[in-house]
Amino acid sequence: MSSPVVLITLSGEDRPGVTAAVTACLARDVRRLVDVEQIVIRQRLTLALLCEPLPAFQASVVRDALMRILPGFSVDVSILDRLPDPAQREMFVVSLLAADLAPEAMSEVARAIAAVGGNIERIRRTADYPVTALEFHVSVARGAAGAAGLRTGLLGSVQHHGIDIAVQRADLDRHGVRLVVLDVDSTLVQAEGIDLLAQAAGVADEVSALTASAMRGELDYAQSLRARVALLAGLPQQSVADVAHSIDLSPGARTLIRTLRRCGDHVALVSGGFVELIEPHAAELGIGLVRANRLIARDGVLTGEVADPIVDRAGKATALREFAESVGVPLGRTVAIGDGANDLDMLAAAGLGIAFNAKPVVRAAADATVSVPYLDAVLYLLGITRAQVEDADQREGVAVQRPAVS
Repeated sequence: MSSPVVLITLSGEDRPGVTAAVTACLARDVRRLVDVEQIVIRQRLTLALLCEPLPAFQASVVRDALMRILPGFSVDVSILDRLPDPAQREMFVVSLLAADLAPEAMSEVARAIAAVGGNIERIRRTADYPVTALEFHVSVARGAAGAAGLRTGLLGSVQHHGIDIAVQRADLDRHGVRLVVLDVDSTLVQAEGIDLLAQAAGVADEVSALTASAMRGELDYAQSLRARVALLAGLPQQSVADVAHSIDLSPGARTLIRTLRRCGDHVALVSGGFVELIEPHAAELGIGLVRANRLIARDGVLTGEVADPIVDRAGKATALREFAESVGVPLGRTVAIGDGANDLDMLAAAGLGIAFNAKPVVRAAADATVSVPYLDAVLYLLGITRAQVEDADQREGVAVQRPAVS
C-alpha cells in the first residue's frame, strides 16, 4: 500500500466498551481498519489501530475526540508514509523460558534479535508458573539470518542468565496434529533404568565402569549395552517388574501427555532402555507407540541377552520416522525430546528437537532447550499457555495446585 496510513494508540484503565467506543468514534474519519492489536495487563489496556484515513482526516481532531470519550486515557495519532511490504520479511516465533526473568536478560534478548536485523512485532506471555514463558513474534528480512542465525545470536546472549530459547518459523508446521516423541530415561522418568537393574543385580559398579568406557568412546552403544546386560544374567523377572514400578515420572510428565492428547496430538516413547521398564508407564499414560530394547528371559530369570535389533542412536531416528508415517504426520510437525548423545539423530530428524536438561553437546545441537525440571514446560514452546492447560484441567476435574499470585 503506497497511500499514507494512520497509527492510533491508546492506553488506560480497562473497562467494558472501550473498543466499541473507539471504533464508533473513528467511523466518520477512517475508511477501513488495516490492523488492530489489543492487550490487557493487570487491568491496564493498550489498544493500537492501523487505519486507512478518509481525505478529510485531521490527526488533532481525531485525538481530541478520542480523549473526550475516554477521559484518563493517553492517546497518540501518528501519520505514516506507507506500510512495509510483508512479502519482504519472514516471521519467526522465539520462545523464552526462565525461572526468573530479570530486566537485563530481557534487554539482552531484545538486543540479540535486533543485532541480526530482527524486529519484535509482538510479545505474549504463555506461562507465569512454574516458570516464566514468553513468546516473541519476530520479523526478519527475507534471506537474512533465518532460524539458525537467530538462535545462534540469542544463545550467546542468554546462556549466562539461565534462559532457554527456541526459534521456530511461524508457518503451518506450528499448527495441526503433531507427533511428540520422548526419550524415557532421565526425560519421561527421573532415572536410568539400566542403573536400577544393576543395583538390583548387585553389579552397579561393573555396569557403571562399562557406561564410563562407552562415554570415552571405547565401546559403541550396542557393545556397551550388550556388555551391561550380560552382567544382569540371573536377575529374576519379578525384580525387573519391581524396578519398573519404582521409577517415578518426571515432574510435569502427566500434564504434558494429558494436554497433548487433548490437542489430538500423537505421543510416542523411543528409548535405548528396556520395554519391560517402560510399558507400565506407557499403559498408565495411554501411549501405544513404544520402541525400546527387550531383555531375553528364560525360566523366570534374565539370560543376560538383549533381543535384536538394538535401539541405538540411529534406531531412535528410524523409529521417529516410522511412527510419523504410521500416524500420517509430516516430519515438519514432529517434536523430539531427549537428553543424551544417542538422541542426537532423533532430535535432528524432528521438525523441532528439544534438549531436556541435557548434556552440553545435546544442548548445542538441539533446536530448543529446556533446563527447568518440569517436562510440561515443553508445552509453552508449542504455543500452549499455562492458562489453557489449567482451564482444561479444571473442566475435567483435575486438581490444579499453584501458589497464590500477589
